[in-house]
Amino acid sequence: MVAFIFLVMYFNKIHFKSEVRDFMITIDGNSLTINDVIKVCKGFEKVSLAPSSEKGICASRLFVEEALKENKVIYGITTGFGVLANTYIPPEKSEILQENIIRSHATGVGAPFEEDVVRGIILLRANALAKGYSGVRVEVITVLLELLNKKIYPYIPSQGSVGASGDLAPLAHLALVLTGEGECLVDGKRVDSSGVLKKNKIKVIKIKAKEGLALINGTQVMGALGCLAVHDSKNLIKNAQIAGAMSLEALNGTDKAFDKKIHMVRPHPGQMRCAENMRNLFKGSEIIKSHKDSSKVQDAYTLRCIPQVFGAVIDTIDYVEKVIQIEINSATDNPLIFAEENEAISGGNFHGEPLAFVMDFLGIALSEIANISERTIDRLVDPYKSGLVPFLVKDTGLNSGFMIAQYTAAALVSENKVLAHPSSVDSIPTSAGQEDHVSMGTIAARHARDISRNVENVIAIQMLVAAQGINFWSESPGVGTKAAHHLIRKYIPFMEKDKAIYKDIEIARELINSGEIVKAVEKVVKIK
Repeated sequence: MVAFIFLVMYFNKIHFKSEVRDFMITIDGNSLTINDVIKVCKGFEKVSLAPSSEKGICASRLFVEEALKENKVIYGITTGFGVLANTYIPPEKSEILQENIIRSHATGVGAPFEEDVVRGIILLRANALAKGYSGVRVEVITVLLELLNKKIYPYIPSQGSVGASGDLAPLAHLALVLTGEGECLVDGKRVDSSGVLKKNKIKVIKIKAKEGLALINGTQVMGALGCLAVHDSKNLIKNAQIAGAMSLEALNGTDKAFDKKIHMVRPHPGQMRCAENMRNLFKGSEIIKSHKDSSKVQDAYTLRCIPQVFGAVIDTIDYVEKVIQIEINSATDNPLIFAEENEAISGGNFHGEPLAFVMDFLGIALSEIANISERTIDRLVDPYKSGLVPFLVKDTGLNSGFMIAQYTAAALVSENKVLAHPSSVDSIPTSAGQEDHVSMGTIAARHARDISRNVENVIAIQMLVAAQGINFWSESPGVGTKAAHHLIRKYIPFMEKDKAIYKDIEIARELINSGEIVKAVEKVVKIK
């Protein structure tokens, strides 16, 4: 029965993801939000180019064409790239130059990015070009949006970017598809893009001067990963607080540490929000009320310091969100064309350091969620700490209960400690030393997303053991925790004796990932 429920949930999720809504997001290079990105990545909302942005796009394109006529020396237009910046390229070879940069830079390796990431990459690259500082034709942006709206997924390997000059290798794989080269993923298989474009009636682009460089020079891969990581993190920290509140009740904890007065005298915004959330989650808890007169003075840090730890995570997510919001509406290629000033300026907006730092920071913060969660799981299954039956199952000895679920959580937490090592502290010079400091921001973003998935599974295990622990109390849980417990029990029954737990973990993880637990709780209490 449980397996059947899981399959139903799984296929319902797939159906949701393939649903196309009637909304249309318009890009102009300045007003895209992270929520918009998520709607496109996960909700398949269609995208159009704002007519108001075409003037700037055309003006910067005209500058490039005039520069070619006047035989001006401009990086990447009439010169080579990287350390070859001093090599002059005559205007008549400008198109060959742009084709060559796309081909030569398509050196990615490893597993391809998933569809939601690819959709984010395409959207962000189109939005950056729409700002009007890149010197491309409107046609280039239009074709990018056609790929999105017709659900075409370029094959983009996930490894190979050092995060400056932007995400060169992965973006080159995207640019190849526009030219009819490269590959697309169709039903999980790699197929030549030319046939895919022809089938979908998309015109292959003949790359013009500056356009190849403009397509591959930017931070859109780490930006797309960052948007998805922020979205997942906001959902994850809410679930972590729900799991924490359930655990407090299961462990006969006190609510004293969440008193508003404590947090008012150390008024970090996230800490105060978390403390309020916790108070609301176990509001009306008969379990907590039943031991109000207990001799227990205070709980272990894993319970007592939830507002201080999770609050810091909340503040970190808010900061990361602000940085990414700026980045996704930025011009990040090089050189940038300032048509009104009749000037092309070479700079370093492609450098991924802003994103590298915050993705490292986010990975560290998310790891701390799992750290405190795993210690709480251990406390719940240890009878000497919990006061409950060993490993939360009857007839212990014959049954091992949730003993090994804690092992799994420990393994994931240990893995996170490796993944959370900051990528941004490393730099390996490239292009014969011309590009002598790089960000490694894409590695940081990939790791942050991997950490997020590990944390999801740790929280899923905590939800299971906390729900099991609550069932040993005859009293009723709080208004928010009761809603979460009820939803979990709707899909996952109380464990009477040993069984294979992995399916329950999968179901719990899906309830977390889909937002179903948060939705159920927020019907009765708001989580800020």
